Amino acid sequence: MRTPAQHRKGIALIVGACLCWASAGVLVRNMEVHDGWKITFWRSFFMTLFLLGVIAFQHGRRLPERMRAMGWPGIVTGLLFALMFISFILALSTTTVANTLVLGSVSPFVAALFGWLFLREAVLPRTWIAMIAALGGIVVMFFDSLSGGIWTGNLIALCIPIAFATSVVILRKSRAEVDMIPSIFLAGVFSMILTLPFALPLSVSAVDLGLLAIMGVVQLGLGLMLFMLAVPYLSSAEITLLSVLEIIFGVVSTWLLVGEQPANATLLGGGIVIGALVANQIASLRRPQAVAT
Repeated sequence: MRTPAQHRKGIALIVGACLCWASAGVLVRNMEVHDGWKITFWRSFFMTLFLLGVIAFQHGRRLPERMRAMGWPGIVTGLLFALMFISFILALSTTTVANTLVLGSVSPFVAALFGWLFLREAVLPRTWIAMIAALGGIVVMFFDSLSGGIWTGNLIALCIPIAFATSVVILRKSRAEVDMIPSIFLAGVFSMILTLPFALPLSVSAVDLGLLAIMGVVQLGLGLMLFMLAVPYLSSAEITLLSVLEIIFGVVSTWLLVGEQPANATLLGGGIVIGALVANQIASLRRPQAVAT
């Protein structure tokens, strides 16, 4: 049973995580380098160093043992998270921050759909309705992107929820309990390996290197740490609901600080997606069910 103080602590940690994650758009838009492969490599490099220090402090000499304990589910999860890291930055490089964040936010719906398809998990009627509404919002955004030439970035952004949902299915199917910090560390390693051939030469300006270090350590590494610290204090519905703040913080900060104003279709379609997500999670808070949503 969580105490009110623990609940408040969980909310504060999630808000902190969202603030960290939401800084990606402003950081990327202020860089001289525009190569998504190069940005991904350096962000993963600094995140990996940060997490290596964290898990070395946590596990000490037991670090190799903890890495082996992940087994194949942890390795596959790390690979899928690496795909998410790569897709996120490549999407930011080819479409708007708002589109990237909104399309990435449909992860819970895709996870529910994949659970229904591959694990025969029941999906509540309200979740089906929310999923259809979110799909309508995505269609609105894609129709607008066809004329704006950013539909490729939107497709890349959709790889984020697909990779996330696949990892959820694998972990549930294998009934594995994976220590996520070593798995995300492994994701950083995979991300560097996969992006290195496309990121060469790796040279960037000193200013960009500083921004990339902030992205790796604060935006991604610290954001993930705060998120994982919050998980024990909040329900999954609360976590999903509060995570919508990343979209709000990210879009508003990029709009105000960089001048990247979302298109009308993005505001409309994104509003539909976020509204569907929020309504579904609020309903689950009011009427908790044992059925997967």
